[in-house]
Amino acid sequence: MTDSDSSVDLDQLLGYRFDPITYEYTERDVAVYALGVGAPADWLDQEELKFVYENSGTGFVALPTFAVIFPTQMIHTLISGRLPGLTFNPMALVHGEQYVEIKEPLPVRGRVTCKPRISAVYDKGSGVLIVTDVPCYDEQEREIAFNQSAMFIRGLGGFGGERGPSRDVNNPPDRAPDIVHSEATLDRQALIYRLSGDINPLHVDPMMAAFGGFDRPILHGLCTFGFAARAVLKHVCGNAPARFKSIRARFAKPVFPGDMLTTEMWIEDDNRVIIRTRVTERDAIVLSNAVVEIAS
Repeated sequence: MTDSDSSVDLDQLLGYRFDPITYEYTERDVAVYALGVGAPADWLDQEELKFVYENSGTGFVALPTFAVIFPTQMIHTLISGRLPGLTFNPMALVHGEQYVEIKEPLPVRGRVTCKPRISAVYDKGSGVLIVTDVPCYDEQEREIAFNQSAMFIRGLGGFGGERGPSRDVNNPPDRAPDIVHSEATLDRQALIYRLSGDINPLHVDPMMAAFGGFDRPILHGLCTFGFAARAVLKHVCGNAPARFKSIRARFAKPVFPGDMLTTEMWIEDDNRVIIRTRVTERDAIVLSNAVVEIAS
């Protein structure tokens, strides 16, 4: 018995283009997202306050990872359990990996159009991995951000598709990290983060979490992603978003609201930082295969 009632039709699924997504936002949305990923760590620090306060004396700015919110409307399609050539149990869906690249400074208000496309479908044996590429454009049709997401659906493997890449390429070097940053999530962190648009009930409803195989709701992977990015932004980029070029990470294990997150950073050179995030209490690695690119 599987978590789905259909097989994978590669002809329909691979290369599928979703309808364009338009995301219009204001300073309030920028601030709500920042609160959802733990900012500010110290609200009396002006360099932290500027991510949540529109009248900041140092200038209100968007966190770089705010760009992951632009295509959030895709969540509505995914939790419907239906894609072209594929029907599945939405509670069997987990976010596997995420990449976001900032191509232009993110404005604190604006209108963005995203054009998602399924760029790869892999047969992982125990499930199917679906990769979506999402370029995002401003009102002048400039590409300001690029998102790539890998979604894993349990119980749909063995359809004879290509297995795809599997090796780790961003393993930390065999030495102590250069920087370590620990920060606690709130018990209600998922409730705050979902205000930015990720309405998957797996993160808020205990009954739906149980259907997904968890004893309680788990934190959004992109929330943990935002915590880790903030750590690098603070310690490596001096809280200057213009220096933060991109971040890639694999969601290795679930995080529960209230967990303490410890992000370890290995500075390879002026433009590259290997990172790893673990839940301190369980000593469990939750973000792996992770790297941040820093702009010169």
